[in-house]
Amino acid sequence: MHGKIKDIILKTNFKNRKIGFIEAFSIGVGGMVGGGIFAVLGLTISLSHGAAPISFAIAGLIALVTVYSYVKLSLTYPSEGGTIEFIVQGIGNGVFSAIANNLLLISYVIMLALYAYAFGSYGSALFTGSNIVWLQKILSVGVIVLFASLNLMGSFMIGKAEDIMVFIKLTILIIFAGVGFLTIHVSRLDPASWTNTTSIITGGLMIFLAYEGFELIANTAKDIVNPKKNIPRAFYSAVIFVILLYICVAIVAVGNVSIHEAMVAKDYVLAVAAKPFFGKTGFAVIAVAAMLSTASAINATLYGGSRVGYLVAKLGELPKMFDEKIKQGYEGVIIIALLSIIFATTFNLENISIAGSAGFLIIFALVNLSNFKLYKETKSNRIIPGIGFLLCTISTVVLIGYNIIHNPSNLISSALVMGIIAIFSFIYYKVRQTNISEYIDKDLEKIFKQHPKNIE
Repeated sequence: MHGKIKDIILKTNFKNRKIGFIEAFSIGVGGMVGGGIFAVLGLTISLSHGAAPISFAIAGLIALVTVYSYVKLSLTYPSEGGTIEFIVQGIGNGVFSAIANNLLLISYVIMLALYAYAFGSYGSALFTGSNIVWLQKILSVGVIVLFASLNLMGSFMIGKAEDIMVFIKLTILIIFAGVGFLTIHVSRLDPASWTNTTSIITGGLMIFLAYEGFELIANTAKDIVNPKKNIPRAFYSAVIFVILLYICVAIVAVGNVSIHEAMVAKDYVLAVAAKPFFGKTGFAVIAVAAMLSTASAINATLYGGSRVGYLVAKLGELPKMFDEKIKQGYEGVIIIALLSIIFATTFNLENISIAGSAGFLIIFALVNLSNFKLYKETKSNRIIPGIGFLLCTISTVVLIGYNIIHNPSNLISSALVMGIIAIFSFIYYKVRQTNISEYIDKDLEKIFKQHPKNIE
């Protein structure tokens, strides 16, 4: 698409834009700082030891490079479909896009399972002082059922409570990072305590899903005021802020918890890390913050996941039950909730983390590939999305390869899920024998129909 069409898109009054930089920034930060940091920090420490902050920086670098493609594609194709729109525009509306978009949907399901698992772990630790498996599972199922019900009712209060919960969790994490620096044991961060390079890199890749969430800004791109200025600012500032926050949190956690303690309390290590400077009260406060954080993430992901299901159904890739309404919600909410319960109660933390990180690495690789192919339309430097595609692809291979060598059992569930998604998408697409929609967003479709891409 040449500059003329791009200017037309950016000047089009899409549904009375209302979102400014602060709102877009908050959406990105809120999406990333969900349950991920609470759930996977212990896993990272167990793999990387004193180099856990480096692992978070590695994962953050991949996210930051990918942001470039999201910025360029969001400016060129502002759509509520976000990631789905970008993949369809870059790769086409054939069976491969159908598989990729259904993979995105199942990745949201896996994220829900991760958040529910973390909620149950911290809840069990808060009530009993340790992770009791049966209690952890009950709490995991209960929180999914609760927020699925609220989503179906379209609760106005839950929407308002989301803003409050995001503010609380960020405040507690920032205080934790700030005060925790006063009690760290620097020797625990010494390179002598690091594991080997492969384990450090893999530690970062396994927790890559902790950065998932910045892409939500893309879904609001058509409603952002002054998009040329605010979309890049929101994306880059949100990701850089979260990278720095995660690194600080990791430094404080490693500096205040021995490797042995981290291994024992892997599922709720952040609460244990607060004990040296806040005592038992700190343990309880962080546990409550983790439960609030993961609850808010479950609420937001259920809503967003059902919307993804709705959009994929509109494309013709999923059965129409995802598009049917129950009161003010969608049947898709029930299906997604049930799938999340299965994941949360049958997979362990490493299974969930590997499946989620691999899923989003593949999705982000495809977004980078889309921008690489559409570089003329998006006016991009082709080298950057090319590097992003290679980073995500190589990272996926390293993540899978490391686990094939060291923990092959962790890959069985991931391979099974991805295999089912691919087979289901292929068969369903072939049975329908029609192409999926060329555009998700009807506003974009109207503009491109009126102004073909070959316009001079």
